[in-house]
Amino acid sequence: MRSLRRTLLLSLLGALVVVFALGGLATYIAARAEVDGLMDYQLRQLALSLRDQQFGRPTAAPLAAPEESLDFVIQIWDRSGVQLYLSRPHSTLPSLAQLGYSTVKTTEGNWRVFSTPLLDRVIQVAQPMSVRSRMAADAALRTLMPVVALIPLFGALIWYLVGRGLRPLERLTREVAARRPDSLEPLRADHVPDEAQPLVQELNHLLDRLGQALSAQRAFVADAAHELRTPLAALQIQLQLCERAADVDARRAALGELRAGLQRATHMVQQLLTLARQEPGAGPQAARTRVALAEVARQALADHAALADRRHMDLGAATLDDGVVVDGDAAALRTLVGNLIDNAIRYTPEGGRIDVGVRLRDAGTPDVRCWLEVDDSGPGIPPDERERVLDRFYRRAGQDEPGSGLGLAIVRGIAERHGARLVLDTSPLGGLRVAVGFPPVASASRIDPRAP
Repeated sequence: MRSLRRTLLLSLLGALVVVFALGGLATYIAARAEVDGLMDYQLRQLALSLRDQQFGRPTAAPLAAPEESLDFVIQIWDRSGVQLYLSRPHSTLPSLAQLGYSTVKTTEGNWRVFSTPLLDRVIQVAQPMSVRSRMAADAALRTLMPVVALIPLFGALIWYLVGRGLRPLERLTREVAARRPDSLEPLRADHVPDEAQPLVQELNHLLDRLGQALSAQRAFVADAAHELRTPLAALQIQLQLCERAADVDARRAALGELRAGLQRATHMVQQLLTLARQEPGAGPQAARTRVALAEVARQALADHAALADRRHMDLGAATLDDGVVVDGDAAALRTLVGNLIDNAIRYTPEGGRIDVGVRLRDAGTPDVRCWLEVDDSGPGIPPDERERVLDRFYRRAGQDEPGSGLGLAIVRGIAERHGARLVLDTSPLGGLRVAVGFPPVASASRIDPRAP
């Protein structure tokens, strides 16, 4: 894992080095310009100072070797072009003078030359450009050396200041590490820097969602345990009746009751498992595909036809539009339709009617939805209880039909996962209408070949 403090230290020190390098380059350029101006002035002054000097006959070499520290080369000619003086006889400078300032390229490098006519002579003074570069570099280095020497101090200061700035995050880390697994109170944000405020806020939102999820899980487990207690107790009583049966007929009747109790308990466990799978974070979500609602409805009608026949019900389809396609999980949608039809069959009296419809409504409006509708001719649900029946394990008072109270809760969970609207209303058949409105299909989806 990368250290934030180390990263900031290296980044800031690297930035300082780059700034110092650019400053050194700028200092060198400025110093070079200053040195050039000063040295040009010295060239001119040196040439002018030789105006009144007396030089005898022409000579090819000076009387004594020049001082090694002397950077200048001096040449003097008379009017006829005869060389009167040369401070360095082996110089590669040209033998002809160009009046004024000039830069001459030689085998020994570039030279800065100043030539001027004075009285009856022409005086030329030259200096190597390397001398000027060295002087400019020395000036820039002397300027930057104190700053470069302070880089370790800058590093220590940055390390301390960054550590001081990160202390609120370290306190936040210790606070989170010291919490108990069941402690989901919001984190304090009063001492957290502004840059870390969004992180703390998102963590608090996450803790809030975790708290809600844990509360829902605890409620689910408690409700499931409570609801399972009754059928398990009934199964135990029915088993005892089987053991105490005095004859074959009594034993057969007790076994029938036991079988029915097992079916009810199995149905409740299946409903509980289905509801648990619809919980957020229960597992990897199935891939969304294009699902034809009409085909899902036809399969559900076929699966429940035998149950409807036993209760002498008219189970059929009002309208099944094959062009209505939604994005969704095909298996979850089959569960949704199956629960709606199963609930309608359970709570509609024998000889009643149940119609299933799939259609596109609200066309031409901003809220275009694909609707799945299940109508029955049963007793219906009063408006003040329609929201309550969507809760887990809720069953209306006075219901004789056995059930788990989970069917509509499962339907609501699947609808929420698909971004659908769940509406309970009065059916034209006199009972309850349950309508689920799905958003229209996305163009990038594909039809699921495994969908019914």
